[in-house]
Amino acid sequence: MSLNDLFTEIILDHYQHPHNHGIIAEPTMSSRGFNESCGDDIQVSVIVRDGTITDVKFSGAGCSISQASASVMTDLIIGKSVDEVKTLAAKFYEMVKGSGGDYGEELGDAVAFQGVSKFPVRVKCATLGWHTLEEAFKSADKK
Repeated sequence: MSLNDLFTEIILDHYQHPHNHGIIAEPTMSSRGFNESCGDDIQVSVIVRDGTITDVKFSGAGCSISQASASVMTDLIIGKSVDEVKTLAAKFYEMVKGSGGDYGEELGDAVAFQGVSKFPVRVKCATLGWHTLEEAFKSADKK
């Protein structure tokens, strides 16, 4: 199995069997994101306790890239501090924009989206969940 095949398998698995899919009844913060270019729609809700993400869920509809990326993101951020998550998001953005770093250990399964950089229109799909999460952080900061 090639690396590209493995990445495709990871994306398809997360799309067909999304992790942390649903709604948190009383989140600490939440936000909704919409990708006008393709119609992806994601709601992210988060519980933060003592600066650490203890639960996160996403819901909505969209293409396989947006939904799988949100699923992978949720797995990656549970148990991490908000600051750690912001750093991971920045690295994810660099990766999907083709900056060519080695992100394997830090980004885990999210490296499956590295090939998205070859398709600029799909970068918005891959980053929608991450941007929506950051909007939730910003909304919480304003309160």
